[in-house]
Amino acid sequence: MAKTLKALSALLTYPTAELQLATGEISEVIDTANAIPGRVRTQLHTLLMELASGDLYDLQERYVLLFDRTRSLSLHLFEHVHGESRDRGQAMIDLKAQYEKHNLFMSAAELPDFVPLLLEYLSLLPASETYETLGQPAHIFAAMAERLRKRESAYEAVFRALVALSAAKPKETEVAALLTLPDPDASDLAALDAAWEDEPVTFGPGADNACKDGLIARVRGGMRPAPDMPARTRTDQRQ
Repeated sequence: MAKTLKALSALLTYPTAELQLATGEISEVIDTANAIPGRVRTQLHTLLMELASGDLYDLQERYVLLFDRTRSLSLHLFEHVHGESRDRGQAMIDLKAQYEKHNLFMSAAELPDFVPLLLEYLSLLPASETYETLGQPAHIFAAMAERLRKRESAYEAVFRALVALSAAKPKETEVAALLTLPDPDASDLAALDAAWEDEPVTFGPGADNACKDGLIARVRGGMRPAPDMPARTRTDQRQ
C-alpha cells in the first residue's frame, strides 16, 4: 500500500526528467497493486508510457493546463471544499499544525492539501487508516476522474485508483453536485476567470468542516519516501 501511494503521488507531480527516469520503477509498483482494478492498472501504464516517451516541454505544458489553470481539476483539495473563503485559510493552518505536531515540515512553496503531498503522508499510515482517510475526499477524486475522462486524459487513471483504494465509496449525489459546476476548457480564458469566481461547494450543514476535520484528524506519518521508491518531485522544482 505504501509503495502504491508513493507511485500515485509521483504521477501527480509536475513532469521532470527525474520523473521520466523513474517511470520504470513506478510501473513495477503498479503491477503489484492488487487493490487497484486491472483495468485501472492498464490505464496507469498508458499514463506512464506517455510520461516516459513524451517531449518534456509538452508534458509540462499539458500538466499546467490541466491542474494549474483549471479550478475544477485543482490538485489542492480544499479548493474544492472551501474555494476562496476564509475557512480555507484556517483549514490550511490547522492541517499544517497537525503535520508539525509530528515533526513534519513543508517547504515554503508547498500547501498541505496538495494531493501528492497528502499521499506521501498517507503512505506511512496503517493501511486501515489510509483507506478511511482516502474516503473523505473520494467524491472529489471521482469527479476529477470523470472530468479527465471527458478530456481523454490518461491522468484519469490516477483518480480512479484513489477511489478504488478508499474505504468509503463516493456518493453519487455528491459527485453529481461537483460535476454541475463550471468545467471550462483551459484555453477559454473568460470562462476560466468566471469559474475561479464561483462560491465554494458544500454538501449539507457542516459538510465543509467535516471534510477538513476528517483529513486533519487522520493525516499522520512523515515526508520520507517509502522504501525502494524515488523521492517525490516537488512542485517548487519546476523549471
